Amino acid sequence: MNMHDLIAKLHPLEREVIPHLALQTLHEITKSAGMKDIEVIRAFQWLENKNVLSIITEKVTLISLDKNGKLYKEHGLPEKIFLSVLSNEFKGLNVITKKSKLSREEVNACIGLLKRQNAIETQKGEFLEVKITKEGTTLLEQTSPEESFLQQDFPINENDVDKSVLKTLSKRKDIIKLEERKNISITLTELGEQLIKEDLGGPVVNRLTSRMLKDGSWKDATFRAYDVEINVPSINRGKTHFVNQAVEYIKRIWLDMGFHEMTGNYVHSAFWDLDVLFVPQDHPAREMQDTYYLHGKAKLPSFWQDIKAVHETGGDTGSTGWGGSYSKDEASKVMLRTHTTVLSAETIRKLKKEDLPAKFFAVNKVFRNEALDWKHLFEFYQVEGIVVDPNANLKHLKGYLTQFYRKMGYSKVRMRPAHFPYTEPSLEVDVYHPVKKQWIELGGAGIFRPEVVKPLLGFDCPVLAWGQGMGRIISEYWKINDIRDLYRNDVKQMREMKQYMR
Repeated sequence: MNMHDLIAKLHPLEREVIPHLALQTLHEITKSAGMKDIEVIRAFQWLENKNVLSIITEKVTLISLDKNGKLYKEHGLPEKIFLSVLSNEFKGLNVITKKSKLSREEVNACIGLLKRQNAIETQKGEFLEVKITKEGTTLLEQTSPEESFLQQDFPINENDVDKSVLKTLSKRKDIIKLEERKNISITLTELGEQLIKEDLGGPVVNRLTSRMLKDGSWKDATFRAYDVEINVPSINRGKTHFVNQAVEYIKRIWLDMGFHEMTGNYVHSAFWDLDVLFVPQDHPAREMQDTYYLHGKAKLPSFWQDIKAVHETGGDTGSTGWGGSYSKDEASKVMLRTHTTVLSAETIRKLKKEDLPAKFFAVNKVFRNEALDWKHLFEFYQVEGIVVDPNANLKHLKGYLTQFYRKMGYSKVRMRPAHFPYTEPSLEVDVYHPVKKQWIELGGAGIFRPEVVKPLLGFDCPVLAWGQGMGRIISEYWKINDIRDLYRNDVKQMREMKQYMR
């Protein structure tokens, strides 16, 4: 930028400040220019953007006078006033107090201070009496460091004060007070050194007004050039929480693959959440330490005895079941859903033969009675899916999940044998982490057992199923190592997070 263009773009505040920039400190420039601090600081910032100067900010401790300090600056220190009414003959305290106009508290403080300096002598009779010594006379005639300190222009920098004087006055009540402030100064660049020597010309008009248009004065006015290069404040617009962005992105993946979304309630009976999925009624996951139970009992659907038969003997599924006695009371317990697989069970129950093949997904919240730490939450999103198809097999399951994880940014997917009560075969799904160079586990999958499908659907049919924890899947995208950071609700974090888009 040449000098002519630079001068043309100067704001009126900048033009006011520039002739005073050689003074360098904010206080001096403000005083010299007759401007407010905020106006000068704003001009500094604009000039720094134009590479005219650099702003230097340092924290300083400033000393100012408190109420007693202001009083002593005007009338003198109490000990000097005390000495001034003494003579070399003993006087009673009542006379001294009356003549000095000091309070009894100040008089007592003066006696202690001056005795330590051998400036007075005291004698006890019926009342305490005081007289000045030779050292006291000398002290009265001299200007003490404390008096010199009080006569300065305040506030002053702590670093410019004799530490011993500061220590002495700090021990006395309400004389000084300390305040942390930012000390602002500037250094001129080569361009700035040149600019302060330039003729800035006459006043310029910063904006065109309706009055100028009406009276025609705009024709003779010199307008400031519009500066398109100036830094402006960033504007934070409203946007969707980044976790919700991920939820919508994941939903779009499954919708694009022809799946239909499943929805449902957070609260279910143990019958729907666990029993229809062939989870044993004595399974550890049903304990209070793993599940959030609510008050009340649920009404069971009409086919609950079919599920009872499956649990006890296998019913007509070809299984031997779990044995033992099935408890209707246990099945009637009310709970927050522990997985979105309950939505899969409800969906399968509504299907008919003519609806097949069918594909469904859910991205929704589940609840586990977990201890909160860097990798566990008690409320989190699960990515659920089922494919109900007489011709489906494990190759199809692997194909769906591989395609999903590729769209989530993971090119390598593998599956390992596992065990879940409601699938056989069962699989653990791992993806290869491109940065950590290692395999990480993201969820379970498999084919629903006949003990699950037949009572719900009415006939046996392959049902591919998977349930993945969403937090682990999406954390890498934002470099989040602590899963709790997904839900911190930190406004700064939410503003700075990049959009969820792969």
